[in-house]
Amino acid sequence: MTDRILLRVEDLRVHFKLKHSHLFGPRPTLYAVDGASFEISRGRTLGLVGESGCGKTTSGLAVLRLVEPTGGKVYFDGIDLLALEAEVLRTMRRRMQIIFQDPYSSLNSRQTAGGIVRDPLDIQNIGSRSEREARVSELFHLVGLMPNQKALFPHQFSGGQRQRICIARALALNPDFIVCDEPVSALDVAIQAQILNLLCKLQDELNLTYLFISHDLAVVQHISDEIAVMYLGNIVEKTDRRQLFKNPLHPYTRALLSAVPSRDSSKKKSTRIRLKGDIPNPINRPKGCHFHTRCMHAKAHCKIKEPKLVEKLPGHWVACHFETSDLNHMEDYL
Repeated sequence: MTDRILLRVEDLRVHFKLKHSHLFGPRPTLYAVDGASFEISRGRTLGLVGESGCGKTTSGLAVLRLVEPTGGKVYFDGIDLLALEAEVLRTMRRRMQIIFQDPYSSLNSRQTAGGIVRDPLDIQNIGSRSEREARVSELFHLVGLMPNQKALFPHQFSGGQRQRICIARALALNPDFIVCDEPVSALDVAIQAQILNLLCKLQDELNLTYLFISHDLAVVQHISDEIAVMYLGNIVEKTDRRQLFKNPLHPYTRALLSAVPSRDSSKKKSTRIRLKGDIPNPINRPKGCHFHTRCMHAKAHCKIKEPKLVEKLPGHWVACHFETSDLNHMEDYL
């Protein structure tokens, strides 16, 4: 079973020290990620969802060490990435890549599309010049672009085409694992479907493993095998895709799912759950369960003790003080 796990993250923490709020006061700490743990099997996709500011993107960056974690462990194919020296990590980066959210700002406007896709090959000094050019042409074909478009600049492409360039760049070094950081959120709905289908096709053909970050549950449902729901730097629920949408257990997950439009018009839509207030300040988080300030089911002990992520049902992990029987009947109170 362990051999099937490509990425294992244990108690990941990313804390940022901010500027002094007072001349002689301590520097405040922003708890961007505070104890996230998850695993991704080879060739599978874990969707990481939550509201803006919950720590999704920071988690993805920390896994790749584009942001240095404050604590925890990140094992990639059994190797602890956080213990690697810079030169060894540079070699490992061939197997780990990222697709950024905005295809407009993540491309160098002064480079041609071919030059952008060739950059990883140049940096890692892979192959001869002719071999690199051949590889770029192959990648363009793989993502649905024409080889004669290599000489064009980013402003000459549409948004969907730019994201295809970003995908081609991420594939240049034949990676095993790709962090997809909201790769379709800046695109039109029709183009989103094309890019999602392309990512699924590439995963099947190249046996890729994805960490797919998004705030859109409908998008995550389309592409993910498993889903982890994040709130204020912590994962509050984690299970496979079907189970999450069929039987969400955490009150926060239920609120998120109630906002997703149903594709079945004949099915009566459940009551929309409207959370009160905004996500608390990650600098000054509520004590106990961080969600208790917005949870209609919160009890006195929720304000004191922080719940741990435990397996309430087989393969279904939840961080909530309610017992499984209570969780299964929560809809009676919604």
